[in-house]
Amino acid sequence: MNELVADYAALEQILDKIAASDSTACDEETVAELAIRHEHAIRRMESIGNQRILEVSDRDAHRTVGCVTVTEFLQTKLRITHPKKRLDMVRSLEPMRAMTGEKLPPVCPNSARELAAGTIGADHVHAILDVLKKIPSAVGAEQRAFAEQTLAEFATTLTPKEIGAAGVRILAHLDPDGQLTDDRDRARNRKLNLGCQDSQLMSKLTATLDPITRALFDVVLAKWAAPGMNNPDDDQSPEGDHEDANPELLKEAADRDCRSQSQRNHDAFKALLDAAVNGGLLGGSHRGLPPQIIVSITDAQLREHAGVARTATGSDLPISDVIKLATDAQPHLAVFDDVTGEPLFFGRGRRLASQAQRLMAFAQYKGCSKDDCTTPFAHTEMHHAETDWADGGHTDSPHMAPACGRHNRAVGAEPHQWATEKITDGPDRGRYGWRRNTDPPETLRANQLHRIDELFERYRNLPDDVPAPKRCFDITWPGVLMYPAA
Repeated sequence: MNELVADYAALEQILDKIAASDSTACDEETVAELAIRHEHAIRRMESIGNQRILEVSDRDAHRTVGCVTVTEFLQTKLRITHPKKRLDMVRSLEPMRAMTGEKLPPVCPNSARELAAGTIGADHVHAILDVLKKIPSAVGAEQRAFAEQTLAEFATTLTPKEIGAAGVRILAHLDPDGQLTDDRDRARNRKLNLGCQDSQLMSKLTATLDPITRALFDVVLAKWAAPGMNNPDDDQSPEGDHEDANPELLKEAADRDCRSQSQRNHDAFKALLDAAVNGGLLGGSHRGLPPQIIVSITDAQLREHAGVARTATGSDLPISDVIKLATDAQPHLAVFDDVTGEPLFFGRGRRLASQAQRLMAFAQYKGCSKDDCTTPFAHTEMHHAETDWADGGHTDSPHMAPACGRHNRAVGAEPHQWATEKITDGPDRGRYGWRRNTDPPETLRANQLHRIDELFERYRNLPDDVPAPKRCFDITWPGVLMYPAA
């Protein structure tokens, strides 16, 4: 056995021993010291873990466990919440290789040293990197290195939040008049992030806007977020631009408007997006689908006006909102018991799926068909799942399945690649499953992440005498094994 493998086995045995130990006999000072030492050990392991991740990347070892990219490896095998942030830390703290093959010193050597010693943690490192990203490009390499050294020293005694405050003072020292910041810095720091939906299906939008985008947004808010405009709670509220509204109606609507400025900003942004989506600004097609809100619901949900619907872009909508959208929507109906009049079978006549075929696939899969992949349907391609197009496959709905770009390209005959095959029995019958090219072959696995509602409905309909272990869902989110409520 490799010595390193044996060392990890010994470490796991020590962890088991520590976990089973009782600290009741220790005095309070010892208990506090143990907590400190434990935290230092975790931080040191984080540094060693970065080395392991770099080795996986350098040697393409992620392919041996069925992952197409290192990011997928971090997300699905290590179940890291923010894989890109972790990779950013690895690239900054570990010695990378140049194009010619030799090892280069770490970009942040002082932070790497402190993390390896356990005196700072991953949150400290992320705070340091956030500050360094804001240093203007015109600042010299020596001053940039001194800033990193100073921040690493501060981090040994400060919290990550305090590192951010110290970074503001360092940035002010490096560029006291703000004259070094240029268009390159503004372009590097621009961002807009849409957070995940919470339990109320609300989402948090955070952004750092460059000056022109800010100026454009100010113009939109000045006109579309004026009091009385675009108020969803007032059916007499003028929509769009207030210059097109009747002045008297606008004044009356403004008098009735009880929204805060933040709420008016939100409603103006919503009206702007609605004008873009429904006004033809997005063109006629996106990956074979109409660039509009496409929703999948069941007949029972529509009949009972209850539940949550999934859109092709991966958002969840309450049925009440779906009903509102449906009043102005052009419906698309997917029927699985009978073949519709639309052409869903093209054989070798065409390679790309039609809009009708993609709508049918969305109704069946809701997203990428590869197990554990969270990519929503709007960002997938149509994969010739029965037989690849290059090998004579047909562009027929029963022979295709949606797959995101990286997984579509991962299908092949090599040992590290994947194969797709239709599942013939069980609750996933009729859908395509995935498995790696291993000997012996793995079990076909369908992606159930996009069909949680179906799984809960299946669970509710199971007989009461089915044992609890059989009633659980084998659903593996990144980092979560999900079971139904007892």
